[in-house]
Amino acid sequence: MSVPVSLKYLFGYPEHLVGQVRELLEERRLGPLLLKKYPEVHGVRSDMALYEYVTELKARHLRNAEPLSKVAFDGKLQTIHNALGTHTTVARVQGGKLKTKREIRVANLFREAPPEFLRMIVVHELAHLKERQHDKAFYQLCCRMEPDYHQFEFDVRSWLCWLEATGEGIWAP
Repeated sequence: MSVPVSLKYLFGYPEHLVGQVRELLEERRLGPLLLKKYPEVHGVRSDMALYEYVTELKARHLRNAEPLSKVAFDGKLQTIHNALGTHTTVARVQGGKLKTKREIRVANLFREAPPEFLRMIVVHELAHLKERQHDKAFYQLCCRMEPDYHQFEFDVRSWLCWLEATGEGIWAP
């Protein structure tokens, strides 16, 4: 049985890679392949646990970056902002001073995902604390924090294609 295939998450990747994902999707082998490659689900379940996870990674790689005031899973993120994670700077006037707070939100989708996928999205959002644009310096920073960043990003994008095509989760809650 063939699956309707949408590969919008792989836009910009070389055709030979996109073709491999398309073939795996059509044969319904992509999900089982990802499950075999990433068999475990991370243990970060609550917003507090996510905050601790993110601040530990930040302390290890970005000691001089501004502190984070909030880190949370967000159930509306993927549908409203069409994003898997966001970083925001909220500026407020308090008294006569302008105070800024940094926030990171991660799509709920990552609650039931392998640790590598969560680390990839967190590294991506942390890199935005130093580099605003998705340029060479940004991706170099991502790779410094997570050497396998590009592979994890490709696999996350492949997983999103699987979810869209089949509606089936890979990792059971």
